[in-house]
Amino acid sequence: MQLQDVLYGIAITNLVGSTNREISVLVFDSRQVVKDAVFFAIKGTLSDGHKYIENTIQAGASVIVCEQIPAQTVPGVVYIQVDNSSVALGEMAANYYGNPSSKLKLVGITGTNGKTTIATILFKLFRTLGYHVGLISTVQNHIDDLVIPATHTTPNPLALNELLQKMVDAGCEYCFMEVSSHAVVQHRIEGLTFVGGVFSNISHDHLDFHKTFDNYIKAKKAFFDGLPAGSFALTNLDDRNGMVMLQNTKASKMTYALKQLADFKAKVVENSFNGLHLEIDQADVFFKLVGSFNAYNLLAVYGTAVLLGEDKLEVLTALSNLTGAEGRFDYLTSSNQIIGIVDYAHTPDAVQNVLSTIHDIRKGTEQVITIIGCGGDRDKTKRPIMAQVACDWSDKVILTSDNPRSENPQTIVEEMEKGVSPTNKRKTLSIVDRREAIKTACHLAKPGDIILLAGKGHEKYQEINGVRYHFDDKEILMEQLNLIS
Repeated sequence: MQLQDVLYGIAITNLVGSTNREISVLVFDSRQVVKDAVFFAIKGTLSDGHKYIENTIQAGASVIVCEQIPAQTVPGVVYIQVDNSSVALGEMAANYYGNPSSKLKLVGITGTNGKTTIATILFKLFRTLGYHVGLISTVQNHIDDLVIPATHTTPNPLALNELLQKMVDAGCEYCFMEVSSHAVVQHRIEGLTFVGGVFSNISHDHLDFHKTFDNYIKAKKAFFDGLPAGSFALTNLDDRNGMVMLQNTKASKMTYALKQLADFKAKVVENSFNGLHLEIDQADVFFKLVGSFNAYNLLAVYGTAVLLGEDKLEVLTALSNLTGAEGRFDYLTSSNQIIGIVDYAHTPDAVQNVLSTIHDIRKGTEQVITIIGCGGDRDKTKRPIMAQVACDWSDKVILTSDNPRSENPQTIVEEMEKGVSPTNKRKTLSIVDRREAIKTACHLAKPGDIILLAGKGHEKYQEINGVRYHFDDKEILMEQLNLIS
């Protein structure tokens, strides 16, 4: 491929050398450089790619995209100076793969909670409606029936555009994609063309990365700011920052809500462990998903489908038969009627949503036993809040390990304990070993009790000191409840 072909639309501030030359591949990892590669020198949080320019040239890179051209240049090497190498990577990656996002209808879903459920249900819905569809999510990526493991909520620009191109090659007409706040700030979605964006909600999370809640809001909002005219921006009107997302967007502004008038409105008629009974657009519909938070997710899916031109009745009919994403209010019942619920809830708001849902549909005599931990190397400020929320909404709480990563799990639990009030200490246990914590909860549970296992959801591993060990919350819970031998 010619270098000049991937430079379309790139704002170049300085150029050394000719763009009339062949290139082999785009890379931003110096270890992946091959002959005639284009290397992007990116300033990251841990290292600066500009330090590796000389090494990449020795390894065969013939084009360097950078924010500062080295004082000493190498003859025969092209240097392209840009304001932001990460932005250039996204735009050039899109060009390199033929701008695949413009060849299908790409919808991005962002928010603190609900992204995976909304994206997954949209994928299932449009498959049910007869379309070829792609999915990019935290749990897994899909090209119709083909499953591709997910490593990040939003992949890097090269992986992302390669995946989108495979979807185009497979005949996909739609792709539903989770858009994380990290991806927006790190410019992973630069160069993509979206036909729509959906906002679920925003609450306390990722402050280890964004530093302030205001920065976190701005990161989410930046996605909507970048939507083109002719697209749609669908927001949750019941979230206090819902309309903030739409302040500067060029997209058509649409809303959904349970508590106030909106373009797409629903009313919860009944909420039970069997599912949700909702009234949507004067239609009574029973859904298999549980909880008022899923009422919002279903309404977001419904609104998105209608905005994409689908028939309202067909959408509601199909939705009534669908289930949600793995590890999202994933519940099971033992032979002695103990209910176990596995959920990915790992923010204070998400934990409260799940526990308030359980509170709404419990009969009143059963215990709610919550097992909860917090991830290492992540936002530390939410740890005591998570414990406090769990204690306020549960009869018994077991504080335990999640993915400690490089941190001492005992230290993480101790930081969570700071959120346990003196009155709540009597109902709180600390058991660092997560397997033992699950085992203890199952032994404490009596017939009819409800066990919530929060934090890891769909994950099949526990990460300790850089190593991922097999660990499946649902599998262990089923073993302890004698649902599998």
